[in-house]
Amino acid sequence: MSSYPGKRKAPATAKTNDTGLAHQLAIERNVTAASAAVFLLGLGEELWKKFLPKYMESLGAGPGAIGLFGTAEDCFDALYQYPGGWLADRLGRRRAFFIFIALAAVGYVTYLVSPSWPPMFIGLGFAMAWQSMASPAIFAVIGDSLPKERRAMGFSLQSILKRVPVIVSPVLGGILIARIGIQKGMRTGLAITLALAAATILILMAINIPPAPRDAVGIRGVWQSFHGALKRLLVSDIIIRTCEGMADVFIVLYVTDITGITVAQYGTLVAIQMATSILVYVPSASLADRIGRRPFVITTFLCFALFPIAVVLAQSFGALVLAFMIGGLREIGEPSRKAMIVDFADQRYRARSVGLYYLVRSLSVTPAAAIGGLLWKVVPSMPFVTAGLIGLGGTIVFASTVRE
Repeated sequence: MSSYPGKRKAPATAKTNDTGLAHQLAIERNVTAASAAVFLLGLGEELWKKFLPKYMESLGAGPGAIGLFGTAEDCFDALYQYPGGWLADRLGRRRAFFIFIALAAVGYVTYLVSPSWPPMFIGLGFAMAWQSMASPAIFAVIGDSLPKERRAMGFSLQSILKRVPVIVSPVLGGILIARIGIQKGMRTGLAITLALAAATILILMAINIPPAPRDAVGIRGVWQSFHGALKRLLVSDIIIRTCEGMADVFIVLYVTDITGITVAQYGTLVAIQMATSILVYVPSASLADRIGRRPFVITTFLCFALFPIAVVLAQSFGALVLAFMIGGLREIGEPSRKAMIVDFADQRYRARSVGLYYLVRSLSVTPAAAIGGLLWKVVPSMPFVTAGLIGLGGTIVFASTVRE
């Protein structure tokens, strides 16, 4: 990797565990602490996160409002990315994480006490701080702490610890909701999440990465530092995330209201999806670090296109299991895609580069969920079929334009 003026040295911990299993799995103190924080807070969030559309429905929201909520989520996701990266570069990774958790906790409380669906939008503005602002900081921790040849595995470790809660918690959340009702079940899950957020702060104390030297480079300068390959990756990623955003917020409604499965069964499907993802993370990341990232990203993008179509074609729980396994395979190349972003980014502005990448991506896909809501009103299957076609286009764009 090129050397830049003002380059910050990786922490000393990045040079330990050079052999053995810890080295192969990219186990390093800072990466492990950040990944463990994602895991612990995810245990709480995933108790209720997948059921937010049903919760809003119980509070009186219709498909249009739920689609708008998905669009607002994409909008916040976009607007928070660059500020999150700026804080991570300016204040240091650890202090930035503390701020993100505090903001998210305000959102959880707002969800908890909301008497109707409109205040959910206010809660969303705070709750997204962890999911969106923390993302550039997590990328930067992996880039700071691991050499290029171990980054895909580092992202796999983080992704596995992020997805394990999605196996366990939605099942528990679905059972809880089935027993005590959607509103009581959601509020119980939110209370648990607040307790876990406090515990997450203790884990993040282990991170020890100094802040980058301060500079006057603004958002325009960061964009100008983007490698051409990073810009082309961004274009294809925007198309793929438009596919995802148009359909994903409506999946729980489609499979429960149209296909006719129960909320508890939906929780099981989500668990199957995440289990599939976890099974492919380590072998795919190990191969990607050795033979290249591109084939795995192409496979991921193809699965993004096939998943919504498979959901619509499924007419039984067994068929939905196969569809959600395809959904799980969407993650086969995600560590490789994330590693490509870090590889291409100027390391002087690492967190800001990641933040700007996701700012542009999320702003571009913001209308997708709202458009999906309009298509749902025509025919419930229409947003899924349209999303699949868009995803196929994105796969072709990536395969024809991006090289490592």
